[in-house]
Amino acid sequence: MVTVGGDDKTGGSWAALRDIFGHRELLSLLVRRDLKSRYKDSVLGFVWTLVRPLTQLLIYAIVIGQVLGAARGIPDFAIYVFTGLTAYGLFSDIISGTTASIVNNAGLIKKIYLPREIFPLASVGSAGFNFLIQFAILLVATIVIGKPPLHDETWYLIPSVLLLLVYGTAFGLLLAAINVYLRDVQYLVEVVLLLLLWASPIVYSWKMVRDALGHGIWLDIYTDNPVTLAVLGFQKAMWVGGQGTAVYPDQLLLRMGIAFVIGILLLLGFQRVFARLQGNFAQVV
Repeated sequence: MVTVGGDDKTGGSWAALRDIFGHRELLSLLVRRDLKSRYKDSVLGFVWTLVRPLTQLLIYAIVIGQVLGAARGIPDFAIYVFTGLTAYGLFSDIISGTTASIVNNAGLIKKIYLPREIFPLASVGSAGFNFLIQFAILLVATIVIGKPPLHDETWYLIPSVLLLLVYGTAFGLLLAAINVYLRDVQYLVEVVLLLLLWASPIVYSWKMVRDALGHGIWLDIYTDNPVTLAVLGFQKAMWVGGQGTAVYPDQLLLRMGIAFVIGILLLLGFQRVFARLQGNFAQVV
């Protein structure tokens, strides 16, 4: 069994990246295994990927949108909500999957040496596949209502997805390592993800938050949350009904760029933490 400690093979970020690249075929196999096991013995299979977001969409669109009146002033409210859910779902799935990834693969970890990062990354790949399915449904929905995202700001999808991937992977690595030693972390993550869902402008607009908080540090803290920035970027790209009427924060792209740079630094830092903690994974899991 190879352990970590100060071994350059698993200690440095570049060394770890080379190690992962050398196991890329296994990574692909783990992604496929994760997808198959998630829907094992299920008749509908990947259809279940859409059940939760579509259920949320119906609840938000009918109860919150119509009954509570949140849809007033938000054109194509269903598309608006589903756009936010699609973006947030990618981040949520990454965090949920990566947090439990080491513990769930205890059998492999105890038997053979593999770069441990490969297990959280497999969860990222699985979440990405589910995201593509949900995004395809969103795209079809925009076409059905006659408002496909064919405009000058569609490219906001790129920085938005990058933000979600970078921050999801960074915190996923950190949480996966900590969860080995503190198993309560995965339950705490579920609570935090629920709070973060409602703290993102998905069923309400960013303008409502601005009007409530006013211009100041609290609004900046809310806005510069990378998940909020990604959701806003998705809305700018996919929510055609909001063009000309929706209000977005100033210098959105600059904010996203700064958040991305910070995310890269966090990813490098959290990978180092992961490398430090992985030495005893085989003994603890």
